[in-house]
Amino acid sequence: MEKLLEVKNLKVSFFTEEATIKAVDGIDFSVFKGDALAIVGESGCGKSVTALSILNLISPPGKIVGGEILFKGENILAMPEDKLRAIRGKEISMIFQNPFTSLNPVFKIGEQISETIEVHETKKLDKNELFLRTVKTLEMTGLKSPEKIFHYYPHMLSGGMQQRAMIAMALSSNPSLLLADEPTTALDVTISSQILELLKKIKEEFGLSIIIITHNFGIVSEISNKAMVMYLGKAMEFAPTNELIKNPLHPYTQGLINSIPKLVFGQKKDSRFFSIAGSVHQPEDGFPGCRFYQRCLKRNPKCLEAEPEFKEIAPGHFVRCFLF
Repeated sequence: MEKLLEVKNLKVSFFTEEATIKAVDGIDFSVFKGDALAIVGESGCGKSVTALSILNLISPPGKIVGGEILFKGENILAMPEDKLRAIRGKEISMIFQNPFTSLNPVFKIGEQISETIEVHETKKLDKNELFLRTVKTLEMTGLKSPEKIFHYYPHMLSGGMQQRAMIAMALSSNPSLLLADEPTTALDVTISSQILELLKKIKEEFGLSIIIITHNFGIVSEISNKAMVMYLGKAMEFAPTNELIKNPLHPYTQGLINSIPKLVFGQKKDSRFFSIAGSVHQPEDGFPGCRFYQRCLKRNPKCLEAEPEFKEIAPGHFVRCFLF
């Protein structure tokens, strides 16, 4: 399979007067053509920062301080700005977390998508050609009456319709890689399901590779073929999705999966959902050993001595834990 993206020892820090925060602290992963990789973890674990780094969109006080991001064999972090602009939106597109704040409220939907097409199109398109291309892109995402929606402002659309418009914008230049940062967070269950079905359909029809960021293991099992679990800037486990869900090895992955509510007939009334004790602590606190130690149910004194290595314990299944 053709390797589309390779991230090597990526490190991203945020610099404040009080501390240096290591948001991403040395992660490695690859995405092949046609892959759908899910990056999973709680808020504050570095998922969105990883996605923004792929487009080199980290701005002060943040900075990419180490590593390489190879897209089709070229290091994005070493590219001149003009070449990078040609890749953003054209070769790599991103669906941001909240469509309500990602769409410009003072421009019509069609104008925003048309601008994206025009910027990345090699030949000059007239107004009618731009209109037809935009309408076709909107129609591809399942929006009804795309000719009318072209002239709508964002506030005239529902949340689900806004997200479809965002997806249309991301697909307007036929990218090779789509980054989806929690694309269903602000939507209800029914609309979320429709958006996931749309992403699956687009992936299959256009041969896209997708990196999807989520908290939800339901989404992971629905759309991805590989999954990486992150905690405080580090990859804790990486495996094919089916293997990860059936045989989670890291205590953090096990905790996330066990936290999913399950309907069990005959369950006692006083039964409680499982939850991982504590919360994600501040990344500037320092890590004398395993960074999950404080919340781990299987910790032992060795976990404080050093950070465990990221080891392959089965073909394609990597874990960072002294238990293995």
